Amino acid sequence: MKTIIYWGYATAWFVVRHMPEKLAYRLAKVTADRIYSRGGKQIERLRSNYARVHPELNPAQLEVLVKDGMRSYLRYWCDTFRLPSWGIEKIKRDVVTENAHFLTDPIDAGKGCIVSLPHAGNWDHAGAYFCALGYKVVTVAERLEPEKLFRKFLAYRESVGMEVLDASARSLGTLSQRLRAGGLVALVADRDLSKSGVDVDFFGFPSRMPVGPAALAIQTGAPLITAFVTYEPKKIRIVFQKPIQVPTEGTQSEKIAHMIQESANRFAGHIFERTVDWHMLQRIWVDGDFAERT
Repeated sequence: MKTIIYWGYATAWFVVRHMPEKLAYRLAKVTADRIYSRGGKQIERLRSNYARVHPELNPAQLEVLVKDGMRSYLRYWCDTFRLPSWGIEKIKRDVVTENAHFLTDPIDAGKGCIVSLPHAGNWDHAGAYFCALGYKVVTVAERLEPEKLFRKFLAYRESVGMEVLDASARSLGTLSQRLRAGGLVALVADRDLSKSGVDVDFFGFPSRMPVGPAALAIQTGAPLITAFVTYEPKKIRIVFQKPIQVPTEGTQSEKIAHMIQESANRFAGHIFERTVDWHMLQRIWVDGDFAERT
């Protein structure tokens, strides 16, 4: 099964990368609609996640949102398969930023910067954009199965200039070093259902998010900012928000919890406004039938 999964991705990567652009994105849209129509666990999870973001929607309105969400998700995959063929000028041309100075100013001053963002839009394109501008982008990747597929994604992100570390406790030390050297650490940080995750209130329900962004900010003094990536017809838009202040009182655990809750609040505001670009096809809340991971 692992071999079949790998070759499925590898074949799609090759075929979609070499297709004419219009045909590739048309195929992505058709595929998204077929996956939506077929249903299944991922569609059910996306539907339930979106329903918590928008409890005011009636069933028909929710289905429109879910279908558009799958189209956005397949656009992300189409981008992923084609991005290695894009030139630097296209990578830069197809990005619009808001408040990018919140990220660039501290790096230009040699302080480093941590940017925390959710699974929205095309975060790989965002990372490639800042690599193309000459910034040293470091991130972490959760290990995938099969291992061969994980290595392919690792090579893909490294090919656009990012340094990619395995998601582990050991990676925090390397990230700290990169920050102290003035680097940019970008972390997708809207989901960590393990025991080490920080409890947050997210759209009025209990969830957990990673400790890393806040812990690094407290440890290194680098600012922690948040970003949200959305799709436009032909581009992506990256919206940055100001640094999250480190509380002056409380234990380190309390300070981290406060900062991660602020990140969650910011994510929620953007996700509410642009739900279809939030590609969360997995469990995000820890209530109901949630079972602790071992």
